[in-house]
Amino acid sequence: MYKKRLSLKGKGLLSFIAACGLSSWSATAQKTVPDSITGRVHSIPDVTVKALRVPNKVTSAVPVQSVGRNEIEALGIQGVADAVRRFAGTEIRDYGGMGGMKTVSVRNIGAAHTAIAYDGIAVSNCQAGQIDVGRFSLDNVESITLSIGESDNLLQSARLAASAGVLEIATSIPDFNDRDYCVKAHVKTGSFGLVNPYIVVGKKFRNNTLFSIDADYLYSDGEYPFKLKNGKMTTEETRINSDINSWHTEMNFLRTPSVNSSLKLKAYYYQSYRGLPGAVILYNSESDERLWDRNAFVQGKYKNVFSEKWSIAVQGKYNYSWNKYKDEGAEYSNGFIENRYTQNEYYASAATLYAPYEGIKISAAQDVAVNTLHSNLPDCPFPVRFTSLTVFRTRYENDWLKADATLLNTWITEKVKYGKKPDDLKRLSPSLSLSFRPFTESSFFIRMMYKDTFRTPTFNDLYYYRLGNRSLLPEKAHEYNLGITWSMSGINDWMNYISVTADAYYNHVKDKIVAFPTTYVWKMANFGVADINGTDITVSANFTPYHGYEVNVNTSYTWQRAVDKTDPEAKNYNNQLPYTPKHNGNVSASLKMPWLTIGYSILTVGKRYYMAQNIPDNEIGKYTDHTLSISKELDFKKLSIKLKGDIVNLTNSQYEVIKNYPMPGRSWRITAGISF
Repeated sequence: MYKKRLSLKGKGLLSFIAACGLSSWSATAQKTVPDSITGRVHSIPDVTVKALRVPNKVTSAVPVQSVGRNEIEALGIQGVADAVRRFAGTEIRDYGGMGGMKTVSVRNIGAAHTAIAYDGIAVSNCQAGQIDVGRFSLDNVESITLSIGESDNLLQSARLAASAGVLEIATSIPDFNDRDYCVKAHVKTGSFGLVNPYIVVGKKFRNNTLFSIDADYLYSDGEYPFKLKNGKMTTEETRINSDINSWHTEMNFLRTPSVNSSLKLKAYYYQSYRGLPGAVILYNSESDERLWDRNAFVQGKYKNVFSEKWSIAVQGKYNYSWNKYKDEGAEYSNGFIENRYTQNEYYASAATLYAPYEGIKISAAQDVAVNTLHSNLPDCPFPVRFTSLTVFRTRYENDWLKADATLLNTWITEKVKYGKKPDDLKRLSPSLSLSFRPFTESSFFIRMMYKDTFRTPTFNDLYYYRLGNRSLLPEKAHEYNLGITWSMSGINDWMNYISVTADAYYNHVKDKIVAFPTTYVWKMANFGVADINGTDITVSANFTPYHGYEVNVNTSYTWQRAVDKTDPEAKNYNNQLPYTPKHNGNVSASLKMPWLTIGYSILTVGKRYYMAQNIPDNEIGKYTDHTLSISKELDFKKLSIKLKGDIVNLTNSQYEVIKNYPMPGRSWRITAGISF
């Protein structure tokens, strides 16, 4: 069965900037050249620019971090989870192997408080409340962006505005290079029986219309070696039941009738069959848990900028999700257990933006959703959840100040076929963010943010057999952030760009939903209060030390103190929450040369405790993970060939993210691709 997790938090030391060095999302300096023929009329050929809008992490009023396609390829990033764990203030719960579940928690508030958006529309799971990001392929991803608090996008849906943090996954638009078609394919192979082919085919039509279809297949036996320590004895073991067999396909339709309007449609299908690797306790590494997944959705988004004052965005989605869990063992009356779940969601959102005066913008968004759950568990009530989210935002902006105020109204009601339904939920949630520049000639900003959020009890929390509790209250969180940002570009002939961000934060979470022991069985209950203090620091830089050579350096650091404040009489009162390191960070660098690109990254995580009490017996040791990537691209007129090799965990470090779930040691991966 899936294991529940508590989040991690912390706070940091500003003096770490000096020790971290520099880090950079690539940037390019521009120099102004005087026009030698001023006064004449210049005829400029039509130019088409294709780019994704990425929020500026320096000018944003809330913490924003992003990684793009170039960084993903140069640094040998292996998946969405691998990309996200390089962001400051994030925690990935990883059960190891290709088939292990991977979830994202932002600043230790919890994975259920983090929204995942796929091409701008939220991915949902009302059953478990958290998304397994391990299922998303990086093959067609253009960028991954994390926003903590409110996004800069005033036309976003109310559902995204309701979350403590939003992880946005943006997929690629095919690169046609002056042709009306394109084909791109590659295949990856590597350790643990990895086979991963991918192909995308795109077609461009004259009336500003694009169509593409892509597909990938993934297989890995997941049988990696690891060292098992039992007292003074160390043995060589092999991880079992960590295999995965999956494939996914997408169809995309994009029409842009004008520069001010666009329509994007997507159809998505994913299925997998995988093992769930069990805990390795003493010498027992056996696990018979298997999971089947099927997920399909269709979604569409229409946006139109009618004038300088009015804009709209409308989106809709239907999502189908089915999974089957099976486990074998003598503890079951008939030798095994098999649970099946089916979810359906019907979702629509409409947003409008009005700019009555210069510097003032007002927006409103209305979301409605219907969610259902069917299962074969005893006493399943077959719930139907109706959700209405309404958000109003206003922004004032001038040369030195940007201020956003948001008010979200949530109304949720449910129907059940059997038993008592939970009480309706009605709640107002405000938020406020400010960013101001004290010196108009400098790119130095001070920012502040407050946000009130909550997460609704999931269907599992409410209705799971014997464990569910229909009287649960929502889990509430209050976020506070104070930060500074600074950047400079065009510094000299070789240093193009540098930026620094430092944010101190405080989160207070109450009514935490946890499994709590009662007289006869465990029961979900509102039991828990946590205080989370932390500091996130990022430093970025871009260099061109020599003509044709480019260096990008990225670093991030997090210090967190996340403590349990539930019961002053308890032994774990004021102890660090389970799986929360006080220190973690990473440094990565890439060197792009005319003949080769080399990337290297180091991720380090401090010691943690896997139980509530911070005693030596409950400690999990610190670890460091190194990754080396080398790639070469060959261009032959209209044909491009790319070769790439990655070595992950270069030093063969033996470590665990979750207690008794060993992670893979050193592994390799080779990619060969072609595009035309």
